[in-house]
Amino acid sequence: MKIYISKNAEELGKKAARFVADKINEAIKDHGYARIVLSTGASQLTTIDPLVTMDVDWSKVEMFHLDEYVDLPETHIASFRKYLKERFINKINLKAAHLVDGTPEGIATLTKELRSAPIDIGLIGIGENAHIAFNDPPADFDTKEAYIIVNLNDTCKKQQVREGWFATVDDVPKQAVSMTVYQILKCKSIVSIVPYGVKADAVAKTLHNEVTNEIPATIMKGHDDFTLFVDEDSYSKVDVSKIVTVNNKSITIIPED
Repeated sequence: MKIYISKNAEELGKKAARFVADKINEAIKDHGYARIVLSTGASQLTTIDPLVTMDVDWSKVEMFHLDEYVDLPETHIASFRKYLKERFINKINLKAAHLVDGTPEGIATLTKELRSAPIDIGLIGIGENAHIAFNDPPADFDTKEAYIIVNLNDTCKKQQVREGWFATVDDVPKQAVSMTVYQILKCKSIVSIVPYGVKADAVAKTLHNEVTNEIPATIMKGHDDFTLFVDEDSYSKVDVSKIVTVNNKSITIIPED
């Protein structure tokens, strides 16, 4: 596990975008194409914006995304399909983009596409309640499905309101289609981009605890290639002496240059 600490979200985004672009280019060099998974949400914007400007042959990149609210139209401001099309897909020449349409019926088709070849890199954000994708605590660590329908807890809903996607908690859909924890861990590389002080508790809990489905992000610490990007605010509650590693994985902390 590697932890990169940046001064602020903007510097974090630039560094993470360069890191992800290098990973994509490495995959293209190795086998002629790259397959990636993208997160959405406010925390990912400072990375996605510079990522689309990187020197990458996007025509050799296939993109999937993590989750979508059930029954939310794509025209809604909170739609992740809308988010990805406006901020990523429409700005580059992707080989293909596979989007979660928010329906149970779409899961089988998406699963078939997703599992047709390995995923090279997954950009997996960490929520304020330490969820990954929409796997809120207590997350299902056992299912071997690729996508499932999950119920959103109140902490998750309140985050969506604070970020400006919905006016009230009651407006937030009760369910979402989410990539599972099992499927996320199938990514060859996992990169978590977690800026801002509102994520400080989640980052500290993730790093200070053993693997538990009550803190879903802890499971990523056992992955063979896990990289965490934080800024000074999101890292502010971490005590290095309390960091718990998993399966004897080494940890490297890289401060701002």
